[in-house]
Amino acid sequence: MTDNERSPLLGDRSQSSDQTNDDNGMSPKQYNLSRSIDPSSIALTGCANTACCHPGKWLHRFVILFLMCFLGFGSYFCYDNPAALQDDMKKDLRITTSQFMSFYSWYSWPNVILCFFGGFLLDSVFGIRLGTIIFASCVMLGQLVFALGAYLDALWLMQAGRFIFGTGGESLAVAQNAYAVNWFKGKELNMVFGLQLSFARVGSTVNMNVMGPVYDIVGNFFDKDGYQQLGIALFFASFTCFLSLCCASMLGYFDRRAKRILRTDESKTGEVIHLTDVKDFGLAFWMLCIICVAFYVSIFPFISLGVVFFESKYDFTKSQATAVNGIVYIISAVASPLLGFMVDRLGRNISFVIIGIIVTIAAHATLAFTFLNPFVGMSIMGVSYSLLASALWPTVAYVVAEHQLGTAYGIMQAIQNLGLAVISLVCGNLVDNHGYLILEVFFLAWLCVALVAAVILYLIDSARGLNLNLSARRRYELEEEIEREEKMKEERLGELRVPVDLLRPRSVFHFRNRYLSKVGVKLPEHYNVYTSALVRRSLLQ
Repeated sequence: MTDNERSPLLGDRSQSSDQTNDDNGMSPKQYNLSRSIDPSSIALTGCANTACCHPGKWLHRFVILFLMCFLGFGSYFCYDNPAALQDDMKKDLRITTSQFMSFYSWYSWPNVILCFFGGFLLDSVFGIRLGTIIFASCVMLGQLVFALGAYLDALWLMQAGRFIFGTGGESLAVAQNAYAVNWFKGKELNMVFGLQLSFARVGSTVNMNVMGPVYDIVGNFFDKDGYQQLGIALFFASFTCFLSLCCASMLGYFDRRAKRILRTDESKTGEVIHLTDVKDFGLAFWMLCIICVAFYVSIFPFISLGVVFFESKYDFTKSQATAVNGIVYIISAVASPLLGFMVDRLGRNISFVIIGIIVTIAAHATLAFTFLNPFVGMSIMGVSYSLLASALWPTVAYVVAEHQLGTAYGIMQAIQNLGLAVISLVCGNLVDNHGYLILEVFFLAWLCVALVAAVILYLIDSARGLNLNLSARRRYELEEEIEREEKMKEERLGELRVPVDLLRPRSVFHFRNRYLSKVGVKLPEHYNVYTSALVRRSLLQ
């Protein structure tokens, strides 16, 4: 989305001297500013000119960054509520593991479709400000319905709540990125994306470590037990969704205020989806899709089922099991920005993808076939998960044309959500009927599929010269070489360019004077055979 960065568009503004200041403290001045002017240099009056209130000042933008980071906090916190309460939820609701995993499946189903239309709804139907509030409201409503279903011991109502929750969760992340692009640019944008990802993982980590104690406190304080205790605990979790909704409302207000002061355009997602572009996608892109779905179905469903796995195999207490289950998110919060920076500096994307898959295979094998402390296996998995994510997703931009990126990412997310929806149910069924060892073998099989697809992608890159595995330095040199060739091509075309339309019929006057100039007849210095022909024709008309 960095292609959609825009500097504030500042138009002419004139106000008569008898006008009063507006609610932002602007004095009656006349602006005639270009797009290149730094917004922080615009002079306002009163409180509006302070660092905290001026939309171009660093402190105000820091407040916006804070709101952006917490915009998705509630969504990520509540997404893994079932994982944090897996043991309690299965016991209180008297459900199987397959029914438990349906909570994740119902979240993914709407996003098989919404990943194509979420950006369109935000850009063309609701607008970013209203759309963000609507999707944040869907997240909060879905969590409330989910909690109500638990309190009433109604499994179908809980599944409906997760479906509603899913309709807002992924689209809210799209809106978060759109706000980031509008408020930050250049190197700032990379930092902002990294912070947003880190805060998302912080939300998941806090959930893993907080919801268990909250469940216990509810049982002691409210003298409730069973499904009612679970429902009240989930109602408390919905407070984080309310905070996200407040952040969405405040971002909408501040974004509208900045538009009024700086004359900027409303934030846009920049996503363009054309399903007809699918016919242009090559084999390399589909290998990336296979890697994506095969890798992620071995991570997220495992974390969803991890608490009971650690309790049963390692004889951990519930608090110990939730702590080790959240290590992947803790490490990802710290490692993702650092590993992303490393991949940017070194390149070799396919090599890092292959390394990430192999290390993840080692982590799952350690958890499946040894009794080594699970903190080791989960820590390794956290690093490899962050490494693959940092190397995989940017690779799409190297195999797909820039104007088709929206469609490409939409397809990858659709395939990923479809895989998670189906595999989540399969994983629950495997645990119910065959146990956790077979589940781990199932995950290892999917990782082997991802590894085969990555090797095939490496061979395709080597055979077709797609330059996916170049070093960052070589890729930079290649880009500079292409730019020089394009510039030289434009210069050659400029030399050959004729300042008239060659298809226009020539007059007798034109050809006669052109002949005279070729045979050496001297023409007046101000004379031009092209312009004179046009002048003569206009005079005759």
